[in-house]
Formats: sequence, structure tokens, C-alpha cells
Amino acid sequence: MNRVGLLFGSFNPIHNGHLAIASYVLTHENLQEIWFVVSPHNPLKESSQLAPEHHRLRMVEIALENSEMPFWACRVEFEMPRPSFTIETLQLLSLKYPANQFYPIIGADSLASIEKWKDYTQLLEKYCLLVYPREGYNLYELVIKYGVHPVNAPLFNVSSTSIRSRFINGERPEQLLPKGVLDYILSFNLYNSPTQ
Repeated sequence: MNRVGLLFGSFNPIHNGHLAIASYVLTHENLQEIWFVVSPHNPLKESSQLAPEHHRLRMVEIALENSEMPFWACRVEFEMPRPSFTIETLQLLSLKYPANQFYPIIGADSLASIEKWKDYTQLLEKYCLLVYPREGYNLYELVIKYGVHPVNAPLFNVSSTSIRSRFINGERPEQLLPKGVLDYILSFNLYNSPTQ
């Protein structure tokens, strides 16, 4: 079986923290590839705060084009009903790619709210979730509670929310973004409005 990690996200925008987490998980969890699953509409997030989905997908593609790692942009949720539910995405991917064994990669903050997810008990039973630490969350309490696999990655204190705030404040946080992503954001004027 080909062991594939799935890093789900809105990627609004993708940033270096996403790539650092993916790199750590790939090298420490015996995975062959990581797919960045771009979610057009996360049911737990306000869609009005998202840049248009095609822009978010394109930014992921640009970020991964410049990576030497076996990372791929995955647009499977673009072909599914909205909003996207992780369990349904996993079921579809498992049907389409039966030679792959999929490992969802999520942060401790997402695991803390997993009981809001559709069919979360089925998700925990059928898939091995790889969970990385996030500031303010006790990863090991969550691991014991939900029986998931902890990833001892370092904390990456960068978020898409903070990056959008910097753009609104007139900054250009080039050091936080993969090569090419800043130019793309500026060319389409994506994050200059407080509503995004």
C-alpha cells in the first residue's frame, strides 16, 4: 500500500507553516506522499472570509511547484457537494485510489472540535489520524481521549488568519509565504479587505 498523508485545509492562504508540518510528518511518519486537500467550503468556517476557491487552489499549486518534496495539490472536494465533510472525502478517495492508505493530518485544535464533525466516530474508527500540536491545546489529553496518533512536530506559530491581518494592515509577510504566493496574492489583491 502507498501511504499517503492528507493535509486538509482552506489554505487561505497556504503558508510556510503548512509546508513545515507536511515536511515533518512525511519524514517522521513513514509516508510516501502528502496531498494538500483544498476545501472549497469548510462547514465550520464562514465562507465569506475565504478568498475564492480557485485562487486558494492555485496558491497551493504554486507553493508545491517550488517544493522538492512529494507534495501534491488535491482538488477532489471541488467535485463534491458543498460544504465538504472529511469522512465523505476520505470515502471517495479510498474508492478512487484503492492502492493508497490514507492518513488524515490535523492539528490538535481541530481534534478538540472533532465531535462537531460529521460521522466523527466512523472517522476515528476507520482512519489513523496523525495529529500535530497546536499552542493552547493539550495534545496528549486529546490523544488519550480519541485514540489518535500524535506527531511530535515542533510548534509552528503562524496562521492564515494572522497573515491576512498583516495584509489588511498594509504589510507584505513574504518570509511567511512559499515562493511565488506573495506575488499571486498581490496580483489579485486578495487580502486587502477586512472581510476576507
